[in-house]
Amino acid sequence: QVQLEESGGGSVQAGGSLRLSCTASRSSLLISIMGWYRQAPGKHRQYVATITRAGGTDYADSVKGRFTISRDNATDTIYLQMNSLKPEDTAVYYCNCNAYLEGGGVRTYWGQGTQVTVGS
Repeated sequence: QVQLEESGGGSVQAGGSLRLSCTASRSSLLISIMGWYRQAPGKHRQYVATITRAGGTDYADSVKGRFTISRDNATDTIYLQMNSLKPEDTAVYYCNCNAYLEGGGVRTYWGQGTQVTVGS
């Protein structure tokens, strides 16, 4: 089993910055790709960014140039540095990872989410 623990959400004015963290704990499984998704009120969950164990990154167009995802493989922790925040970035941000199962296959895990609110 994998537990994802997020932190770092909060409220900020437009143009401000926040840094989210997520650690995969209680895991004897190998964590592969990790990432962030977000869900605004009344909307579907939306992809934000992912990072592989090798450090390869990918971003949604809406956050490119403003958000940076990074990773510490030693602790299975990822970070999301969010700069130049906009009111439309307001959402619950969820951490996500894929883990290789001992019997084969891959399972996806989700964190409980952390609220990010950007005032105008």
